[in-house]
This record gives sequence, structure tokens and C-alpha cells, in this order.
Amino acid sequence: MNNKILLHMCCAPCSCYPVKKLRAEGIEPIGYFFNPNIHPYQEWQRRLKTAKEFAEKISMEIVTIENYQLREFLNRTQNYIEGVDAEETIKFADGHHSRCRICYSWRLMETAKFAKGNNFEAFTSTLFYSKHQNHQLMKVTAEKIAEAIGIKFYYEDFRDGWQEGIDISLELGLYRQNYCGCIFSEEERFSKEIHKSRKKYFKSLK
Repeated sequence: MNNKILLHMCCAPCSCYPVKKLRAEGIEPIGYFFNPNIHPYQEWQRRLKTAKEFAEKISMEIVTIENYQLREFLNRTQNYIEGVDAEETIKFADGHHSRCRICYSWRLMETAKFAKGNNFEAFTSTLFYSKHQNHQLMKVTAEKIAEAIGIKFYYEDFRDGWQEGIDISLELGLYRQNYCGCIFSEEERFSKEIHKSRKKYFKSLK
């Protein structure tokens, strides 16, 4: 494989292990920061800054898309959120919210398009490092996008390096966020009511 691969970076901490693993395999990734899901604005700024800081510390080239797209993100998710009853919005039907499909598709599509337009051999994402994402849905989505765009999707399950990635991020002194990124996940992370509802829901499945 041509070693020119575009690595979508959901954040700096999640990039630590994937970059190390790819380099160990003889692949030098170029980072691509496109995350319109991250809100509020100051959080998005901080994660963007940390991504650049990480890239500089490990001597990796990075491309950053720096226009804040809150309105577009809300427009894309509004149709899904509307009409869904309150209980359903806190359930994980397959382990994750259906709205996440919109977020995965948008970010992976833009990554694939940039990779295709700039002569990359393939694209991949640090999303495949996270234990908190719907891995199978992301894989299927990326494969369909790759076929549609006409570029290779480099698949690797980076979750085995979960703890190693955490350790690296701590060693580098990187800012570590405590929720996925979107305003919905921020509410879910800190809402006691949602935590109680989820606990009740999962208990009912046993």
C-alpha cells in the first residue's frame, strides 16, 4: 500500500494509539480534524488546539477544518430528534443513539472526499479506537462511503490499545474531554435524570 493515508482525528487523545500503531506498521498518517459535532464553541476550540498540539509533539502533519458549524449540525440532526418521544431519546437501541449515524456519515464522508481529492491512497479514523462508539455501524458506513467516493477505506480495530492510548495522552499532557462532543452527549454525560432512566431501561432488559 502507498503509505499516504488520511487519518480523521475525532480528538487528540483518541489519536495517540492509532498513530503509534500505524507508524509501527510502516504507515505515516496525515491527520485530518473535521468535527462539526463538537459543541459548545469553547470546547470545539480547545479540542482543535489540542489536536494541533498533539500533531506538533509527535511531528505529524495535520489538516484542520476550522469553521464552526453548529447551525449545520443542528439542521442535520433536527429531523431525527423531532418526533422522537422523550424515553426513546435516552435509549440505546443498539448500544448507541440513531443520531450518531448522521455524525459518523458526515465526518467520514468529508474525510473520504478530502482524501480522494488530494491523492491519498486511503482514509481511516480514530473513531475506531473508541470503546464508546458504535464500531460496526462506523465500519459499514465507512465502507459504503469508500465505495461511493472511489477510495480505499483502511480498516483497523484500534480498541485493543485503549489503555495504552490513555497512558500516552497523559504522558503528553493532552487535554482529555469527558463527553463525546455534541450538545446531546454533553447533556447525557451530566444529567442525573438520564443516567437514572438508562439504568432503569437496561435493568428491564435483563
